[in-house]
Amino acid sequence: MPMYEYCCNKCGAQFEEIVSSSATTTPACPKCASGDTKKLMSACRTRTGAGQTGARTATSSGGGCSGCAGGNCASCH
Repeated sequence: MPMYEYCCNKCGAQFEEIVSSSATTTPACPKCASGDTKKLMSACRTRTGAGQTGARTATSSGGGCSGCAGGNCASCH
């Protein structure tokens, strides 16, 4: 099962959860137990050779939690 990143619309907490790709609901926030959460766009990790890893952040149009600037949760988390 894949790991997804979520953001709580109530408290702004960002968390990761292993969820079935066929799940129809988002998991509750582990910080405040709110069910008002949404899936975020995740960063991609790639292997570039010789054991090196690089990260590339995926951009989102309008995504991110309420505290994020321009849909980029790296700005507040």
